[in-house]
Amino acid sequence: MQDGAGLTLLQQKINETIVTARQSEATAGYARDLDAQLQRLVEVTAALWAAGDAATTLANSTAYLEAAGHIVLAWIWLEQLIAVGANPGTFYDGKRAAVQYFYRYELPKATTQLDLLSSLDRTAVDAQPDWF
Repeated sequence: MQDGAGLTLLQQKINETIVTARQSEATAGYARDLDAQLQRLVEVTAALWAAGDAATTLANSTAYLEAAGHIVLAWIWLEQLIAVGANPGTFYDGKRAAVQYFYRYELPKATTQLDLLSSLDRTAVDAQPDWF
């Protein structure tokens, strides 16, 4: 829509957080991971639409939304980690642990989804209703 204006705006906002996070040793690694996933999302989105096959592009929309959702949640967690800073206490320790968990266990799932999307897989498009 509008040549990807929404994704461009989202990318700009996330990049602002990435720039801030790179300034601290405690958050720089998370910034790197988020940046890699965000760049991949942008690349895959461009490839999907450049293929010129709306049916294939939209057939895997669930995988796209899951990948994009994980990237957005990683951004939100990074924002929280920046806000936590070096504050002591169990509340802040819990936030730091939640971010670590999300980046280790959840964010990598976006890679698999983006790999599927970039393959332009037509399994769902080519399936015939009488097969089910």
